[in-house]
Amino acid sequence: MSVTSYSREKSDLRKHIVLVILFLTVFPAVAQPLAGYDSVRLADTRDAYIDFEMLGSSSRRLPFWQSSNQWGTVPSSAPAAMLGTGIDFRNAVVRKPSGKAVLTFLAGAEVVAIASRKPEILLPQAYAGIAFKGLELTIGRWKQYVGLSDYSLGTGSYIWAGNALPLPKIQIGFRNYTAVPFTRQFLAFKGFYSDGIFENNRAVTNNLKLHNKSFYLRIGQPKSVIKLHGGFNHAVQWGGRTPYHTENGQMPRGFKNYVNVVTGLKPHGRLANASAFDNGNRVGNHVASVDLAAELDLKKVHVFLYRQNVVEDGSLFYLNNIKDGLNGVSISIKDQQRSGFTIHRIVAEFLYTKSQGGDKMEPGSHIRGNDDYFNNGQVRDGWSYHGRALGTPFITPGTDNDWAAYADFFTNNNRVWVAHIGLQGNAGAILWSSKLSYSDNDGSYAAPFSGQVSQFSGLLSVQKSVSWFGSSMLKASVFADNGKLFRNAVGVQLGIRKNGLIRKRDMPVQYAREANQIAYR
Repeated sequence: MSVTSYSREKSDLRKHIVLVILFLTVFPAVAQPLAGYDSVRLADTRDAYIDFEMLGSSSRRLPFWQSSNQWGTVPSSAPAAMLGTGIDFRNAVVRKPSGKAVLTFLAGAEVVAIASRKPEILLPQAYAGIAFKGLELTIGRWKQYVGLSDYSLGTGSYIWAGNALPLPKIQIGFRNYTAVPFTRQFLAFKGFYSDGIFENNRAVTNNLKLHNKSFYLRIGQPKSVIKLHGGFNHAVQWGGRTPYHTENGQMPRGFKNYVNVVTGLKPHGRLANASAFDNGNRVGNHVASVDLAAELDLKKVHVFLYRQNVVEDGSLFYLNNIKDGLNGVSISIKDQQRSGFTIHRIVAEFLYTKSQGGDKMEPGSHIRGNDDYFNNGQVRDGWSYHGRALGTPFITPGTDNDWAAYADFFTNNNRVWVAHIGLQGNAGAILWSSKLSYSDNDGSYAAPFSGQVSQFSGLLSVQKSVSWFGSSMLKASVFADNGKLFRNAVGVQLGIRKNGLIRKRDMPVQYAREANQIAYR
């Protein structure tokens, strides 16, 4: 990198930091955090764990649910063994006389060593940050769910499903719903603003940057019987190098283009030293969702209904792709006796991405079809990180199935529908969970599959607390694939996990979806 280009990058970074500081100074004075349905009580935390897993399969590849939505830490091939360890730390450094935390330091790290055909040592988490009341500023990489959905028993949010390693980034935002002043907690919001970087050893592009932000509003007090949720999640890949549709291989970069990235506005031919592709389209590869949800907190059950609408190329604005999206319902049964066999959580989802606004795209008109989800004309390696989809795992990489590749694009299969059931319960002292998914796969508009390509993927997982090593968790799982998308396979997984190696008082309390989550990894 030349001195001139380095100075330009440094100047751009300063401008990005200025935006973050402005965000930081405006919001904390007018908002107070609330506990809620998907909140985490931000008490002092100090905990570490160690986890050992053995994985096997009847095929050379692991079944779909054995490696999907595992934060990119489970290899796709078998056999394998994994050893992981991690630590989470959160400690108040400034408190009010009442004991309530005002300024809190947070940090964490996780390392996973994999013994397989391709041995690896991964670092899924390594972060540090500081929180002022409800506002957090964090740098590094960490596991983060985004979107209105049930991520523990569902298929994962459309854009961020926990299917790939977390990206390194800097982020500022409110993790929990925070009350809008003077509304008596009837209105609350949460959200974040972040920028990060992608890996450089991608199949097509390099030096890609990430911009991501979200904002969600809740209507209804924390203890209301009915609450409504709505918001958006917007992410962009931009500023990198690619051999496609660019001037001299460089995508638009710099602060002026960053403004276009953040706002999503088109340059309309105003970009200098840029290709016709860049001047006629939004800067970068934009992926987004608009989420809606309703929450019913009844006496015996808790119900969460949600819908994620897919946003791409203006199709949703004209309602061209309104059929596409993730629909779901999560039901939690309260105060249930767990001495025998019980089901205390049920999740049903339907994912549809076959419309894409139709097979035609006509610039300058209302016909905004052929959205080609998770693929992009410039960013041909798509909405992915280290070869895995960042969003729903049902939009599969071309390398994961036995069907012909779609040129050098990331996925050859983004026109799918999926019917999914997730279950969780107890069998005495054993906690069990199951995921059952049936999909119909059409490939893409440009390279459709021939005939009906249906696929079943399922898992059954159990875990039980034992007294070994001063209390540990034994885990066992079985997985299965049967259909025409993947090779048929049966997988098994055995593991043991020890938490609380350096536990401190007041561990975080996870509510609702997080409270009952079973770790089947």
